Amino acid sequence: ATVMQRFCPEATELTFMIGKPFTLKGVDCFINRCGYTGEDGFEISVPVDHVDNVARCLLAEDEVELIGLGARDSLRLEAGYCLYGNELDETTSPVEANISWVISKARLEDTAHAYPGMEIIQDQLQQKTERLRVGILSEGKAPIREGAPVLNEHEDVIGTVTSGGFGPSVEKPVAMAYVKRQYADTDTQLMVKVRERVQQVRVVDLPFVEYRYFRK
Repeated sequence: ATVMQRFCPEATELTFMIGKPFTLKGVDCFINRCGYTGEDGFEISVPVDHVDNVARCLLAEDEVELIGLGARDSLRLEAGYCLYGNELDETTSPVEANISWVISKARLEDTAHAYPGMEIIQDQLQQKTERLRVGILSEGKAPIREGAPVLNEHEDVIGTVTSGGFGPSVEKPVAMAYVKRQYADTDTQLMVKVRERVQQVRVVDLPFVEYRYFRK
């Protein structure tokens, strides 16, 4: 927001998830105060022939640095956000993913108007699901990677890691996984198999790092 104030002060009045057309350095852009990171920030849509100029103007500011998608992915993971192909796919429901809030209250209450997957979702909300997405915090140092099996105290496989890595903000390995519902309670002690070695973990509430979105 400090940098945006220098280029387009009006955009700093936006609140989380609100976007509008603005002019930045003489270029017509669409600026949205959002980002799939858990942090306050802006996404700027720029006409392709002006991208280089706008990017270089922003990068000339002392506070601005380039990062790669790996850095963004670590932020996404620490924020506990789902990624399609990892936490979400065509076989996963919003109830299993613990994101039922994405379904409007009107749709949940008005069963007369069907929507894709309605019967499955309504049944899962009433009868509960067999599995749930949870946060996993490691007691060890080795990063937990996608596909690692999650084990109970008897070393039976009760889930699978969908995203994992080192959380630079929490300074520990963090991960998300789908586990059988009976193992989804906060502080449940579990294990994850990492490189043929068993690592102690526990179920934690998401997000791993508190959101810092700008809301009035």
